Order: sequence, then structure tokens, then C-alpha cells
Amino acid sequence: MEQVHFTGFLNPLTPVVLLLLLFLLVIWVLSPFSKTQQLPPGPKPWPVVGNILQLGQKPHLSLTNLAKVHGPLISLRLGTQLVVVASSPMAATEILKNHDRLLFGRKLPRATPYEPNVIDRVSIVWASECSEQWKSLRALCKTELFSVKAIESQAILREKKVGELVEFLESREGSAVNVAEAVFVTVFKIICNLMFSRDVISYRDEDEATRLKDLVWKMMTLFVAPNTADFYPKIARLDPQGLRRKLSKCVHEFFATWELDIKRRRETQVSDSSKADFLDVFIANGFEDEKINWLFLELVMAGIDTTTLTVEWAMVELLKNEEAMKRVRQELETEIKTNPIKESDVCQLPYLNACLKETLRLHPPAPFLIPRRAAETCKIMGYTVPKKSQLLVNVWAIGRDPSIWEDPLTFKPERFLVKSVDFKGQHFELLPFGGGRRICPGLPMAARQVPLILATLLHSFDWSLPNDEDPANIEMNEKCGITVQKEQSLLLIPKRF
Repeated sequence: MEQVHFTGFLNPLTPVVLLLLLFLLVIWVLSPFSKTQQLPPGPKPWPVVGNILQLGQKPHLSLTNLAKVHGPLISLRLGTQLVVVASSPMAATEILKNHDRLLFGRKLPRATPYEPNVIDRVSIVWASECSEQWKSLRALCKTELFSVKAIESQAILREKKVGELVEFLESREGSAVNVAEAVFVTVFKIICNLMFSRDVISYRDEDEATRLKDLVWKMMTLFVAPNTADFYPKIARLDPQGLRRKLSKCVHEFFATWELDIKRRRETQVSDSSKADFLDVFIANGFEDEKINWLFLELVMAGIDTTTLTVEWAMVELLKNEEAMKRVRQELETEIKTNPIKESDVCQLPYLNACLKETLRLHPPAPFLIPRRAAETCKIMGYTVPKKSQLLVNVWAIGRDPSIWEDPLTFKPERFLVKSVDFKGQHFELLPFGGGRRICPGLPMAARQVPLILATLLHSFDWSLPNDEDPANIEMNEKCGITVQKEQSLLLIPKRF
């Protein structure tokens, strides 16, 4: 898959590039952030490029290290753009709670294939403001998809699709299975049934599953790829790296997955028909295809990738920690015995849930959440955060902070059996789903779906590495997009208990 590097826009110095750099230098000098302000501390920026080159290929790690030097609230210049990064619970509280009403905006990446006014009309995640239209759209999704009543009504579907995952793994017993792809297909099937009342892909069609998984990852990578157009907005229309063109191609390729579903439903639905799925809800509310497509895209990307990588990282951590694996299996044997796991059983598994919290602490799905934008200038921890600044909350750094967590780099689920900390946005030392009015709307579904899948995998199968490799040697390298994934896919051999 094509890689996008942080230094990818610095081509050899041809005359054209030299002219462009000269133009960018003028823009940088005229930038309002070049004037002295009481900004949060941070590394000294270079002319024109600012701190871009200090981000590297793993910005969550680079910014964590910079916070150790400059403090829990730092500022950087990426071209002409000012970015403020919070790396402590106190700093996160300031952004997500105390100043939520001023810092609720979104910084829309210039690679987005739609104009901001269109995104404001069709998006939950990337809408620039918390407008009445945004509130109405979010309320509709919460009521129809993420309310307690809706979540409970979907339990049978999730249990059925997880049962199909078990059947697939039984058919592959003794052979190596790509865990992330198997979970990806399961969650994709769940979400597509909620949307369209049908499976879009199957376990047997491994090429299609791989294609869609790679496509989702590519889109998420392109969304956050370092983009000259973001650093220097005055040249955004030129799309100098072609990121907008590439992302547009990926998005429309993904839309094609369900275009026929929308067309057929519009042709067959009558005004007083019952609402069988979320597509019916959208059509009944008068949504045009563009709005339906984008909302489905956001729900798919937010719901599938985060669940997939959380389950994969949890499996990795448990395989590498024999005592934790033994304890979680003992709990499953005691509470579930030999019965298939139901979603209602999940609350009876405190140690398994502690393992998931520990996984989310060490491997939060989105290390910076989704970037925010300051709607107005405000003061945070004594520093000025200018209007239109971009704000990141480095939850990856917070989860590994030794001043908060004892032995922070060690996988110790037991800490959550004695520490009353949850991930629902009220405890700012554990924020995998964010907080404030921009908290992930899918959190209630994730809180049911992720433990159901993980518990089923551990309760149904004994897992081993190919060639009897030692689990202690599983590599932990990461690759970073909107989410942080395992660089090398986890291949495991299932054996039915």
C-alpha cells in the first residue's frame, strides 16, 4: 500500500520548488503566529517548515518526548499553522471540559474531498461547528443507533455474527488466521446489517475483505497525512501532494460498496413503511445520497477499525502475558462454563473488562483523538491559545505517564480492579473515546461489542503462533494514521476447546 511520509513534500530543489519555498517563506513571515504571544512552550521552529520535521513517522511518540522536555501543554508550528498539544489529564480537562464550549470546533483536513460547507451539512465527526444541524443529526444517530434501547435490540444480531466468526475459525482450525481481518469482517457484517440488513462481505471472500480493510486504512492514513495544503492554506487549491485527489478516489470506491442498496431502497420504500434499518431512517428523514454516503463512511471507519485493532492488541498483550491469559480464561470457565457467550454475560467478567481497559490505556485507538479547533482565543493553564489553533490531546502519552500510572509500560489489568477508572469521558487519565460534546457517539456500542468479541475468541479457542513460536517474541511495532495499528498483522492458529 502506498505510504505517505512526513517529509514527502520536500522534493529535490528544482527551480520550481525553490520558488515555492520562497513563496512559503513570505507566507510564514506574514503569519499571525510569527508575532510574539504568550503561547504554550515548545521546540523552536525552523523558518518556513516550523516543527514539521520533528514529528517523524510516529508523531504520537515524538510529541510524547517533546512533552517530557517542554511540559504537559506545548505548541508547535507546522508551516503557518499553530498546533497545541495536551499530554496530561489536567491539560486534557482544560480542553475537553473546562473550555469545551470554545474548543469544540474541528480542523478539517484539506485532503477531504468535500468543501467545508458540505461537510458541515453531512458530517457528525468532521463538522466544523456544533451547530443546530449537527446537534439534530447526532441526536438522530444516538436515538436510532446508540441509545440503550437500540443497543439492546441489536444484541441478537451481534451475537449471531460473532457466532458466525466462531464457525469460520472452526473451519480454519490448525491453520494460521489473520486475527485483524477476521474481526474486521465480523464488525463490518454487524454494521452493514444495521445499515442495510445484509452482509456486504464474507469470510470466504478473503481478497475482498483484505481490499476493504486496506482501503479503510488508506483513507484513514490520507486523512491525517502531513499535507502542505494544511501547513500553508493559501496553496490548498493546488493540492500539491495530490492527497485530496487520492482520498476522493478511495472514498468513491468505498461508496460503491453500498450504492446499489441505496438506489434499490429508494425505489421500493413507501412513505408509511416500517423502518427495518438505519438506511430506512435516513431515507425517511429526507437525506440525499451524498449525506447518506458520508454518514455511513464515518460510522464504518469509526466503528470497524477501532474495534478491530483493540481486539488485536488485546490478543497480543494476553498472549505475551501468560498469567493474565490464565486468569481471564479461569474467569470465563467459572462464569460462562461451556455455554456460548451472550452480550449480557459481559458485565459478569470484571477481569476481562480490566484487560480491555489496560489495552485501551496502552493502545488507544486514536492516539490524538480527532483534532479540535479553537473557535475563539482563550487561556489554558496560563497560556494563550489563539483562535483557529488546532488542538490535539495525546491520550497515548497520558496512558503511559509514570506520574499517573505505576509501572506504566507493563500490561497489568489488575490495576483496574482496584482503581475506579472508566473510559466514558469522565476520567481524564483514560480517554480512548474522548470527552465533552465531541465524545465518540459510538461508545455505548463499542462497550458491548469489543468485550463480546474478545471473550468469545478466548472462550472458544486455544491460540498459538505459527511454527510454535514463543509469544514473548511477538513484535510490537506500530504504524500511525488516525489510529495506531500493529505494523505486522497478528497471525494465530486456533484450536477449538
